[in-house]
This record gives sequence, structure tokens and C-alpha cells, in this order.
Amino acid sequence: MLPGAAADQVDTILDEAWELSRVVALRPEPFGALAYHFDNRRLIFLKRPELVEVVRGLGAAPDVRTALTRAGVPAGQWAAYARALRGLADADVIRHRETPGEAR
Repeated sequence: MLPGAAADQVDTILDEAWELSRVVALRPEPFGALAYHFDNRRLIFLKRPELVEVVRGLGAAPDVRTALTRAGVPAGQWAAYARALRGLADADVIRHRETPGEAR
């Protein structure tokens, strides 16, 4: 992937609405949390408490940018969090959430 394309992907996710997948449970751990996917039985480690807070806050936030802000993540770290969230989306830990104005 080209660096510009990666930056575009980061910018895109920041403005999108996401939520924890309904088939995923988060179990708090001292290092962050374990995410267990009940459908594919996959176990994923979320190694930062701040990332866990962002993931938990996604459903109540209109977009990722707001979830990051509410979790107190500095703007300089948003690109790294966006990449982590893309990885969680690829693993179906989080899923895209339609907002009221989106077409179905």
C-alpha cells in the first residue's frame, strides 16, 4: 500500500461510526483486555488500556475521532490508533455502524 493511501485510510476511519461487534466480549486484564470472538473463537489481546477505552466508547460516539477525544488520546497518536482499529475491524472485533443519515 502506498503511504498516501494509508493516510487516506486513516483519515477515513476517523470520520466513520464503529462499534464493538455483537459477537465479541471484552474481558478486562491488567495490560488492557482480551477480546473473544464467539463465532470464530478467536482471542485477541488489546495491549493498551487506552485502546480498550476507545473500543468501549465507539458505540456511544458519532465517529472514531470523538471516541479518541473522549478517551483522552492525544491527536498525535490518532494515526497509530486508527491503524490498530483497522486491524480490529479486519478481525471483526469492531464493525461499521450505520449512522441515521446513511443509506441502507
